[in-house]
Parts: sequence; structure tokens; C-alpha cells
Amino acid sequence: MSQLNTIHLRHYPTNPTQVYLFGTCLNDTLFPDSGIDAIEFLERQGIEVIFPQGQSCCGQPAYNSGYTEQAKAVAREQVKHFALDIPIVVISGSCGGMMRHHYQELLKDEPNINAFCDRIFEFTEFLVHALKIKLTDSGPYERVAMHTSCAARREMGVHITSKKLLSQLSQVELITHDYESECCGFGGTFAVKHGDISNAMVADKSANLLAADVVRYVSADWGCMMNINGALRHQKAPLQGEHIASYLLSRTTAGGEI
Repeated sequence: MSQLNTIHLRHYPTNPTQVYLFGTCLNDTLFPDSGIDAIEFLERQGIEVIFPQGQSCCGQPAYNSGYTEQAKAVAREQVKHFALDIPIVVISGSCGGMMRHHYQELLKDEPNINAFCDRIFEFTEFLVHALKIKLTDSGPYERVAMHTSCAARREMGVHITSKKLLSQLSQVELITHDYESECCGFGGTFAVKHGDISNAMVADKSANLLAADVVRYVSADWGCMMNINGALRHQKAPLQGEHIASYLLSRTTAGGEI
């Protein structure tokens, strides 16, 4: 059975009151507001959020580049910072996929690694399946598009949960742009190793987003947004992406989401 087919067979925590947040190195270093917004949004739902200060990268860059031993060292370091038996909410689908699926093989000789991986939940997945959240929209009418990273879509299936959340916002019209499921061309080191191909892919992605005639696009993956936003700025286009945690926080009223 594929990873995607097992998504809805997962065990989700019932009435959780406490979670860890894995902020990812990209968010923590370059886009910290997204992590802060995710924490505030979860706290609005009555969740205590713990952010271990020792966390860093999930190890995906080294792992995808073939540096297995270095990736193991990074992964082991992450595991030790999340010792409590509570959910670990990750605000990136690609990092969530790394920790949920690839840690099982990478750290297969480590004790209790499967139990650790079972505690990994991508942000939108946690909101929909664990919290069963109901959103109250307080913003004006607007048209938005959505972009989901390849790993988030194919390893975690969280394009489904992102759409479910956005569809709850009564004043938001979610527009499906052409080739929505196609890669933006980032792929971490892929964008460096295959720059010409990556540039062509993000040009195609940005053109289709612009053609959708939306005021913004929403994503849960800053790697993709960094790539797409850069391409849009290069074209001097006003369209930019926003992390879904920040978008949900800005669209909803305090205490009115559940």
C-alpha cells in the first residue's frame, strides 16, 4: 500500500491539549513570523505549544544529496529534543514527510523510532483530523490559489487538508490554477544543480498563478514560496504567497474558530 493510501488510516490524537511545534530551519531562520503565527493559532484552540530551542534542520538536504551519515546525525539530534509522548506539529509538508516517512528507514536501528514517526503531523493535517477545527471567516471576499509542495502532496497528502481548511472560509474563493499539482522547480538542491530546468519550471508555475487572477496564493511550504515569490518579484508582479498558518490567523477571529 502506498504512503498516500495509508494517510487516512493513521491514528490521530483525541482532544490533544499539548503539542510540540517543529518550526523547520527555513521558517526559523528566514520566515519566523510563520512559526509565531502557527503557535498563536494553535494556542487559540486551547493547545499548549512547546518549541524546543535545540531543534534545527530535519536532515532532508543532506539526505536528498546522498549524505546518509550526516543526515542520520541531524535526525538523531532532532529526535532527542521531542521526548514527551505528545504530537509533533510540523509547519512544512516536506519536512513532515522526511520525519514521518524517511526517519523510519534512516534511523531504523534506533529504539522507538516508529513511535516517534507516528507522532509527526503536518500543520493542516493536525487541524483537520486531530482538532476537527471549524473556522469562522472574518475577512473580506477575495480569490486565492493554493500551492502544495511535491512532498507535501505525494508523501503526506496534505493538499487535501489545506483545501478543506480554505473551503471553510466563507469569503474566500479558492481558484484552481492550471497545473496546480506540478512542481515549482525548487526541490532544495535541485534548483542549484539544475538551475536552467528549475527556472523553466518556476516560470511555468508563476505564469499559471498569475493567469488565475488571484490576490494571493497560499502554501504550507516556504521552500516553494521562496522560489515562486522570487520569480514573481523578478517579473515585478504584485502577487505573493503567504504561509497557511499566517493566512488562517489573519482570516479568523480570536476564540471563534471551534
